[in-house]
Amino acid sequence: MECFKKISSIVTPLDKVNVDTDQIVPKQFLKLVQKSGFGKFLFFNWRFDENENKKPDFVLNDSKYENSNILVAGDNFGCGSSREHAVWALLDYGFSVIIAPSFADIFFSNCFKNGILPITLNQKTVEKLQQETGVVEVDLENQTITTPSEKISFEIDAYKKKILLEGLDDIAQTFQYEEKISAFEKESKIPSVL
Repeated sequence: MECFKKISSIVTPLDKVNVDTDQIVPKQFLKLVQKSGFGKFLFFNWRFDENENKKPDFVLNDSKYENSNILVAGDNFGCGSSREHAVWALLDYGFSVIIAPSFADIFFSNCFKNGILPITLNQKTVEKLQQETGVVEVDLENQTITTPSEKISFEIDAYKKKILLEGLDDIAQTFQYEEKISAFEKESKIPSVL
């Protein structure tokens, strides 16, 4: 997992509430066994018609949002089933920050495990960010979002912040305790698996 410090990008406004994981990546595309390759299926039913032609009225099909790394969504983002593929699809598409008034718990946790920074802000601030047309900087270290007109602070759990800043996935977090695990194994006479 890559270390997260700062992201500068325009925002992609997704003015929808209760976006569930099946809308983020539909179930028929869950056949891949690796984390990459899901980006092309992101919001598939909203992006494409029944003949797989791009729908011109969907925000991700607007060329001005092509290289956006920041998604600003509505309340309860990532609800529904607990599929981690939804986070993989967002990351593979290019989003590394998702801002919303609230997130489903499992989706929120999966973001940190995969290197996406989910930021919870109040409804009014989210609505302002959805209207932002300039470049926005998200600075994790200082916990700020800087727009052309203002600086917004955000809260984040200290340990989750550390995970993103240091690029620690679950395995890397475990290896931080390798010496203690080895010492425990020696004391307990448990055969080493490392």
